[in-house]
Amino acid sequence: MSGFLNKALIFLVAIVFIGAIVLYACSFTVRFTETAVRTTFGKASESSVITEPGFHLKWPYPAQSVTKYDRRVRLVTTRSETQQTADDFQVVVEAYMTYRVADPLLFFQRFSSAGDRAQDHYRMAEDNVLRARLRAQLGTTSAFRMDDLFTPERGGSALPELENQIFTLLSEGSEGGLSLAEYGVEVVSVGIDRVILPEETTQRVVDRMGANRDRLADGYESEGTAQADSIRAKAEADAEKIRRFASRKAAEIESRGHAEAVPFLRQMASDPELAVFLQQLDFMSEARAKRATLILPTSDFGFGLFDPDVIGSLEQGIIPAPTLGGDE
Repeated sequence: MSGFLNKALIFLVAIVFIGAIVLYACSFTVRFTETAVRTTFGKASESSVITEPGFHLKWPYPAQSVTKYDRRVRLVTTRSETQQTADDFQVVVEAYMTYRVADPLLFFQRFSSAGDRAQDHYRMAEDNVLRARLRAQLGTTSAFRMDDLFTPERGGSALPELENQIFTLLSEGSEGGLSLAEYGVEVVSVGIDRVILPEETTQRVVDRMGANRDRLADGYESEGTAQADSIRAKAEADAEKIRRFASRKAAEIESRGHAEAVPFLRQMASDPELAVFLQQLDFMSEARAKRATLILPTSDFGFGLFDPDVIGSLEQGIIPAPTLGGDE
């Protein structure tokens, strides 16, 4: 009885094992991040694409096989590529592109010759199509100047515009060739990873910066000289106006002085000796008020009255002569 039970147990285990193998060979699961292409004897059609996640059945290999593609974004990078800018500078550009498999059937039909695994299909697509297209479109850099790509102003760089142009060219496809959509690929984004300046380009950029600084300095110097000339001309014009005004004012004062002096001159002309005598008295009064010590000969004009002997020698009612001095 125990032998029969042992045989029955072995038979049951064998059936379960064989059933598990058959179930494994006749079924597959699709994750929510995947799409699958179920082929029959290597052929695929629209009905071969499975997008619903979960458990699915198939005929055992080689009647049917399943290739699963990840629907998440994948990354492709390029090696350093030397490009020439619009102003003849050499720059080394590194770029990247992200993509996803948008049409599993087209992707399988284009790249299934690379092997049975999805990784083989990815490798063929990236090496033979995507990376080559990305390198080719980097030639768009030649439409931009060096100072467009590198600018000190925040947000002023043309790199985003360059990335957008490359993205558009990749999405639309090359002239006379298949677009990436016809390979079952959707471009998600394009970016410039690095822009490297070779030593020769760096020196040329430095020289250009120096020339720009010299040009700015010359401009500022010319502007300063022009402003200085303008200020100097205005100052000279104002000074000339002031001089003309002062001359005119002095002439007016002099003319008024002459006019006001006419009556006095007429009075002095009526008795010149008395006028001279009065002038000498005013001069003596002013000289004494200043308390100055002067040693002058009394024979000089105007100093005759300083001689103490002059008054004593005159007769009463006689005005001293204007030229009277101590020598007479």
